[in-house]
Amino acid sequence: MFWNKKKINNNFWQDLKKEKGDEPILVLAPMADVTDFAFRKVIAKYGMPDVMWTEFVSADGLALAPKSGRSKLIKGLMFDKKQRPMVAQIFSSNPVYMKQAAQLVEEMNFDALDINMGCPANKVEKQLSGSAMIKHPEMAIDVINATMDGVSELPVSVKTRLGYNEDQLEDWLRTLLTGNIHGDSSDVISGNYKVPKLVTLHARTRRDLSKVPARWERICRAVEIRDEIQKNIPKHERTLIFGNGDVSSILEAKARAIETGCDGIMIGRGIYGKPWLFNKKYSNGGMPPLKKRLMILVEHTEVFEKYCDYKNFAVMRKHFKAYVEGFDGAKELRVELMEAQNAKEVKKIIKGWLKGNKV
Repeated sequence: MFWNKKKINNNFWQDLKKEKGDEPILVLAPMADVTDFAFRKVIAKYGMPDVMWTEFVSADGLALAPKSGRSKLIKGLMFDKKQRPMVAQIFSSNPVYMKQAAQLVEEMNFDALDINMGCPANKVEKQLSGSAMIKHPEMAIDVINATMDGVSELPVSVKTRLGYNEDQLEDWLRTLLTGNIHGDSSDVISGNYKVPKLVTLHARTRRDLSKVPARWERICRAVEIRDEIQKNIPKHERTLIFGNGDVSSILEAKARAIETGCDGIMIGRGIYGKPWLFNKKYSNGGMPPLKKRLMILVEHTEVFEKYCDYKNFAVMRKHFKAYVEGFDGAKELRVELMEAQNAKEVKKIIKGWLKGNKV
């Protein structure tokens, strides 16, 4: 087991907000075949964020897969104590399976549980999960309720988008915060709906994908909507709002938090090839010397081979592209790395290149 016992705190997010004071909470986004155990282990060593997320894991798979398949999914949830605080992200449109998966996540002693309602991948949407949830708000409410019912103390959150084909923030966020498609708080007041502790908004629609700039002014509006709905709740107890999209440094993250008033910033693609991104030493987007960067890549590859044996080594190629750029000879080195079949070959290629280029 790679998780360790720790007392679960239902007020985890609010307590962290209080601890950070005026500083925004800075977190690592969940990204399939990117933020796996190996990459998170390297990130924790060179630039630990305030909180990390796992890759998303299918609740249907956890419930229905044969023993061998379920074991592989469980590996996708593994973490060690240096990666804490740790959030598990799961997805499904089936309330029963979400409840079962939530129970498992709580048993594994994560710090929090997140529901993916934003992934645009076709294979996820075909299951009416991920971004498809935005088109089915009643189903989303059922999934949130079931997930909440599956845990006793673990705080539950939602990661989503502004809308599906168009911006639906006004209605969609109200639904998430009230449990009512009409946006009133009757279900919350009656106790029929438990409100997520955190909502993270990717500032684009499903249709946008990453083709347009993130609309950060809508994160500002999301904060206003939250405050309108929860005006009778003390500020320190309100659902946190995080923004996500196009952030590439700590400095930029803090600027976005100030301009929008959101409680935290989630960084996704900005971490590609930069496991030091959350290190205050590089807050303005700076980087370690080239030799150090390339040796961190070697270390990342070795950790991947050691702990992610359930994945194809080819997964590392997207990391090669990200680490090896912006310097003379980068293209040639990338081409060579793409042919590597294991960590030993990667190390040999990198060391040979460093020696040949006297770096």
